[in-house]
Amino acid sequence: MRTFSRWMALAVLMCGPAAYADRNDFELTKLGNPNQFRNQNSTEAAANFNPEAHGDFRAFARTFAAVMTSANLMPPETLGHAGFSLNAELSVIGLPPPGNADGQVTLPTERTQTDSLLLPSLHVRKGLPFSLELGARLGWIDRSSMFTATGELKWAVNEGFTWLPDIGVRLHVTRLMGNKDFDLTAAGLDIGVGKQFPLGGMVTLTPYGGIDLVGVVASTDTLDFQQDRQLRDTSATPYAGLDNTGVYQELKLGENVNTRFYGGVRFIGGVLQLGAEFSLSSQGTIAVTNAETGATRDRALPAVVAFNTTLGLDF
Repeated sequence: MRTFSRWMALAVLMCGPAAYADRNDFELTKLGNPNQFRNQNSTEAAANFNPEAHGDFRAFARTFAAVMTSANLMPPETLGHAGFSLNAELSVIGLPPPGNADGQVTLPTERTQTDSLLLPSLHVRKGLPFSLELGARLGWIDRSSMFTATGELKWAVNEGFTWLPDIGVRLHVTRLMGNKDFDLTAAGLDIGVGKQFPLGGMVTLTPYGGIDLVGVVASTDTLDFQQDRQLRDTSATPYAGLDNTGVYQELKLGENVNTRFYGGVRFIGGVLQLGAEFSLSSQGTIAVTNAETGATRDRALPAVVAFNTTLGLDF
């Protein structure tokens, strides 16, 4: 009996942290049920029905994709084929007020949505021949169990000329990890312009700016909007467990594109690298259909603003 109790205690310790949800973890059911009725064969109202739930999910996914891709923190020039860079980064991202009206987006966090979010990350870059550069970034969503993983490939179309600016093209893909009930991926094409100015010796200052077109892909699992469901509720019919469940409409890459403008400056002294950057993601409008009335309206999404900083080593 004593051995059994020890094993039970160990199981609780191991499983307990996995069930814990921090304040910024997501609970998608807070966006509401897109289905008006309890099931297809009933006129009984569905629990937590939201006539614009599909639009709210689309607004949430596009906004958080803008959050995940809010930092560039590097000029268009590459490191050179033997170069290597390791940076610690921090993004402070302003969030729109919660709601489903124009200029508002509900992020369905476990606790009350805040007005800003911290996203610290680790960024590694490696120079390659032919003015190419490979990079990877791992970020953590503050006060959550979620991470962002980014892979990127940059090509300097023009760099190193005395009287011409550096021009770079970057392909990047970012995926949200540690989330439950949904998948969210952002992929983009970034075009940047900058110029390095020597300040003497091994000290340089590089202002830069650019535009980033970011497409969003998102989908959900089947969600249970009756969170207080008891086991006995499913005993009446074989399909009773599917009552008050639903799936949000999938977001496709080409149909959901955000435009991000950014500008910043990088300072290098020896191997030490410092940088700061301002970023603004414009999301435009989305078409929202009311599931109850069938009416469609254009909903303007708010811009996502971020201030990013970096500290690292450049070899």
